[in-house]
Amino acid sequence: MVIQSIYNYAIHLLSGLAMVGVFVALYLRVTPFCELTLIRRGCVAALLSLGGATLGFSLTVASSILFNTSFVMFLVWGISAMLVQLLTYVIVSRALPHMNEALETNNVAMGGLMGLIAVVVGIVNAACLS
Repeated sequence: MVIQSIYNYAIHLLSGLAMVGVFVALYLRVTPFCELTLIRRGCVAALLSLGGATLGFSLTVASSILFNTSFVMFLVWGISAMLVQLLTYVIVSRALPHMNEALETNNVAMGGLMGLIAVVVGIVNAACLS
């Protein structure tokens, strides 16, 4: 029983962290610039945008771990959350035509807005799993 609990903990932890890593890699590919390069240069706007997206996605992964008894469903909802967050970025970048340039020029307000939108979508998405 204890061994099974430890196994379940480890598999969910490692899978959840792997999903976050995959999400960040995909998010960096979807955006037309490299947030990591911008962050290394001190661009707070890029940090807020990427951080909000990562946090929003992580909330849904956490909710999926809490509310799914099946490991397969945990993975399905994690992948679904990934698609929702990526689609959110695409929709918002189209709705705000100069958003990408604003992030690249370190417009902190725009970075905060992007991060906030991603966190809100993540919270609503996570709540849908409960």
